[in-house]
Amino acid sequence: MAESSTNLDALPLSADDIVLPFRVEALDTRGRAVRLGSVLDSILARHDYPRVVERLLAEAITLTALMGSSLKFEGRFQLQTKSDGPVSMLVVDFMTPSDIRAYASFDAGRVGTLPRPAGDASLLGSGYLGFTIEQGAQQTRYQGIVALDGQGLEAAAMQYFKQSEQIPSAIRIAVAEEQLAGGGGARHRWRAGGILAQFLPTAPERMRQADLDPGDAPAGVPRHEIAEDDAWIEARSFVETTEDIELVDPELGLDRLLYRLFNERGVAVSNPMLLRDQCRCSEERIHEMLRQFKAEDLAEMREEDGLIGITCEFCARRYRLSLG
Repeated sequence: MAESSTNLDALPLSADDIVLPFRVEALDTRGRAVRLGSVLDSILARHDYPRVVERLLAEAITLTALMGSSLKFEGRFQLQTKSDGPVSMLVVDFMTPSDIRAYASFDAGRVGTLPRPAGDASLLGSGYLGFTIEQGAQQTRYQGIVALDGQGLEAAAMQYFKQSEQIPSAIRIAVAEEQLAGGGGARHRWRAGGILAQFLPTAPERMRQADLDPGDAPAGVPRHEIAEDDAWIEARSFVETTEDIELVDPELGLDRLLYRLFNERGVAVSNPMLLRDQCRCSEERIHEMLRQFKAEDLAEMREEDGLIGITCEFCARRYRLSLG
């Protein structure tokens, strides 16, 4: 592996809850790998979701970390699904550089009747997967949408890259549940990992211009279509053949995983980025939201003591506020 610019004393590459950018110059490939542990547990534990819903939301969190961490500016990346399946909505927010939060909406009865194991397609049904980017204080906004029609999040993300970014991309995501014994009975914890690689050649002869509206791509995304070649086919095959256990194995650091995949071509990593379970809710934000309601609507929301109770969907924190 090429020399890393990472300060290993500050953040080990074998750590959980990090995103590790990488590049393979010989294959004109750039990408990111992610490993999630305690962040997943802290997000999922506060909601008491069924296991199949937890697994699906863990996939969405991993995908969001891979995509949101690519932003080169101060801003927000959001993944959202809306569909007619038992899990009607997933929402994952990523605020640069590191804060992530998430929740799911589902029909417990429909989820309970699904055969096990229940795949993404049966949980999501038909609908859409949307990605929203908001840049800086000006709230410059870009949104991309792809259909969910009998496919999971990984496949839908690949379709999005193909139709919206025009950049050859490969992605793999894995989620694993680890059973733990002791401490008052059996319990479990979650692990997840993923890798996203994209073909970004610098040589003009390896690109071709596409007839794209400049408004169709977010800031920082090249507005051209890139033709695949043998280099990308090789890089893509490495990513696509990555096994689930390699993506989640706590004994296999992300740097070692990338070396295992690309060592013959030479792979270099950049500074890893730490991921945090961090909600942005606050009394001030809730007050600001409530001020948008009409007086009669607020009156209906008040409880017997005159206060208004609001629960944050992301972190489950309960607020009881007065607007007086």
